[in-house]
Amino acid sequence: MLSFMVVSTFRPDVHMPEVLTHVEAEKQKVKELQQQGRIGSVRMAVPQGKVFFDVFAENEGGAADTIRELPMAQFWSLEVFTLSGTA
Repeated sequence: MLSFMVVSTFRPDVHMPEVLTHVEAEKQKVKELQQQGRIGSVRMAVPQGKVFFDVFAENEGGAADTIRELPMAQFWSLEVFTLSGTA
């Protein structure tokens, strides 16, 4: 299993009131994926419209696929970064 940082950026055409209707479902799915050991921490940079996910997967595609399972993924563009070493 490798570690990835997935940066999810809200697309400019997103209607934020629609996004807010998915908050509870998002929280539940994140919790489920965390319990499965597929997502670690989640950090938000609300003013910049970004969400940062620690993801554990076999490869970059698997990391992106994990994030695409989230209800809010329909509103994001994704960037996947492979992490190396420990802090």
